[in-house]
Amino acid sequence: MSVAIRVENLSKMYQLGQIGTGTISLDLERWFTTKVMNRPDPFARLAEANDRAVKGESNIVWSLKDISFDIEQGEAIGIIGKNGAGKSTLLKLLSRVTSPTAGTIKIKGRVASLLEVGTGFHPELSGRENIYLNGSILGMRKKEIDRKLDEIVDFSGVERYIDTPVKRFSSGMYVRLAFAVAAHLESEILIVDEVLAVGDAEFQKKCLGKMEEIGRREGRTVLFVSHNMSAILELCKRGILLENGTAVRDSDVGSCVAAFFERDKMSNASSSGRKRNRFLDLGNICVNGAHAYQIDHSLPFEVSVDIHGNDIRQATIFLIVENAFGQSVLHKKISTAAIGCDLIDGDFKLNVDLPSLWLTPGIYSMYFKVLVPTADWSGRVISDRVNLEVTGQMEASGRAFINPDVTWDIHAIGSSRTIGAVAIR
Repeated sequence: MSVAIRVENLSKMYQLGQIGTGTISLDLERWFTTKVMNRPDPFARLAEANDRAVKGESNIVWSLKDISFDIEQGEAIGIIGKNGAGKSTLLKLLSRVTSPTAGTIKIKGRVASLLEVGTGFHPELSGRENIYLNGSILGMRKKEIDRKLDEIVDFSGVERYIDTPVKRFSSGMYVRLAFAVAAHLESEILIVDEVLAVGDAEFQKKCLGKMEEIGRREGRTVLFVSHNMSAILELCKRGILLENGTAVRDSDVGSCVAAFFERDKMSNASSSGRKRNRFLDLGNICVNGAHAYQIDHSLPFEVSVDIHGNDIRQATIFLIVENAFGQSVLHKKISTAAIGCDLIDGDFKLNVDLPSLWLTPGIYSMYFKVLVPTADWSGRVISDRVNLEVTGQMEASGRAFINPDVTWDIHAIGSSRTIGAVAIR
């Protein structure tokens, strides 16, 4: 396949606080050096890595620093990272909303961008007029837009308000129409930032299905930024992980998401400095006796947690596993009295043996919770979350929470003779 996007040594520098150097003479010196003499910006030497949690020595930061990658036509790429990692800046550079400080971007084909709710919309124009306006900005001819108009309006679900000025739209209606325009107009590259969070669950599912369709069936290139790792895993085959403005990983999307969670866990562990609760504390979660949080979806496994208590009675312990949407896929509880421990006073280790859960392979979060309804202290304590990676083979179409081995057979009604049977694993 041909390369749709080529990025080489891309960097973007921003100045915090006031704009400019602070004096007219230094502004002129900077302009003359960079624009007339075509030399590197002398203030770039003062720029620091973009770590939003640390107060630096300079007010100049690298939002992106030396990013390089190639994206082939038809690829679906997930751009992931924490807030402030540089994801939106990268998409703005690729969309030519802003220009890079250094480096080059080569794009083959037309780009449709959805970076913010209603990008490119004029609030005084109606929804129908904005469809034509946005299409024209993207380089579409009127006949092309006419051909797609009914499909765009139907997908957006705002037909009743299509001739109403969009300034009267809710944020959800705004993003519905904006996404419908960007997805249906005939551009070769679709760039989508974290805007689907505005829509409801039904529309998010609809958008993901449309992006999957245009990526796999129409051969269009999709760049997708989201904090929803399930959506990233479902839509994309490749991931790019950004951290403090640099690309720390470029690999298959499963490995990239796992690396994101692992780095997030390590950074939380190093920065939290969690103090022990004087009444009750949970920690040191292990899976199969180790701190490697990975299981095969078809095999049983064991989870353990250390419990430190100070005269804790009548406690109820929960083990909870959630998917990337925050939905509980496992929620078990037991009272300490039921396992023969009426009093938690000192250090204990709780072990939980679980059967094969047949969870669909992917990334989940797991944690323990203890409720203590006592007279002197009524409250709950939650352990650190660990990111549980479920691996194993699965059907290509499997999108449910669980994916067990099943056997299918068929026979004619009134007859016990089986025509055919197959076991799917």
